[in-house]
Amino acid sequence: MISKPLTTQLQKLLRSDVQSMHAYAIQSAAGMVKLDAMENPYPLPAHLQEVLGQRLGALALNRYPDGRVNDLRHALADYAQMPEGFDIMLGNGSDELISLLALACAIPGASVLAPVPGFVMYAMSAQLQGLSFIGVPLTADFELDETAMLAAIAEQQPAIIYLAYPNNPTANLWDDEVIEKIILAAPGLVVLDEAYQPFASKSYIDRIVKHSNVLLMRTLSKFGLAGVRLGYMMGPKALIAEIDKVRPPYNISVLNCECALFALEHRQVFAAQAKELIAQREWLQSALANMAGVKAWHSDANMILLRVDDAAKTFDAMKARGVLVKNVSKMHELLANCLRVTVGSAQENAQLLAALKDSL
Repeated sequence: MISKPLTTQLQKLLRSDVQSMHAYAIQSAAGMVKLDAMENPYPLPAHLQEVLGQRLGALALNRYPDGRVNDLRHALADYAQMPEGFDIMLGNGSDELISLLALACAIPGASVLAPVPGFVMYAMSAQLQGLSFIGVPLTADFELDETAMLAAIAEQQPAIIYLAYPNNPTANLWDDEVIEKIILAAPGLVVLDEAYQPFASKSYIDRIVKHSNVLLMRTLSKFGLAGVRLGYMMGPKALIAEIDKVRPPYNISVLNCECALFALEHRQVFAAQAKELIAQREWLQSALANMAGVKAWHSDANMILLRVDDAAKTFDAMKARGVLVKNVSKMHELLANCLRVTVGSAQENAQLLAALKDSL
């Protein structure tokens, strides 16, 4: 069926900046070794699948979500060891929380600032809510440019600053002293995005009590529940209470809620998976370090950024060999000829290395 273009009348109804945007692209992974989206490769064990299925089948799907969501908030607060005096807010993935932050801070002339290259949703959410986005380039080795960051903060006075910890797609943790200087210089909110916390060597959780303007955001996607779509954000109670006012009612479905609660009850299963993935990451980094024609950066996440001579050619060749990774070379000039690979199972990582070697 041939798709017809929008009529002139309909074009006038839609924002011109939205029409000029590109939708978030999701690669087809049918029949591929899927190593492009930082997913946990391990499914829920069969015996837990059966128990979870029984719990989900007993839910009142004909009713709106109820106080069970508060049970999840308390369980997540316990899991994350949330400090006293703080509160927690849930989102349909971290993406929704990022959008809600932009909505809550959408005062005329407001802006969002983040290091680049970084997570694309920071800029996209700002644009969709009418805020300007300021991207401050990282250094050539993907570290925070302290001088440039502080100068941009002083000049632009951003309402929100995002610091991914570790960063996507570079997978590195940044210097804590530089982060503290940025927080002290910030006129508005600073959001520490710890999406990859299960694989990181450290967290900011113990330091958020020092600052009244810092929010810490996480997701259960990397924990092992990418399909459940559940993010959460912690911060001072008064601050969370204000941001929570723009959250849609019932944004967490009863199915998502129960899946998350079930996973937290069996957190040791997911902790063991994370431990295995960290071991696989170390093995993969060691193998990449000895591969000619590849430069790989140290990772504190479940992904590794690497540079090859020709990213597009290597990506296509790997895909032809049944291995799907992410070509990030066009995202930012600092990522020239870079690919981002997800750390998978032992078998998947072996297939990745073989496909990469053959494709160089």
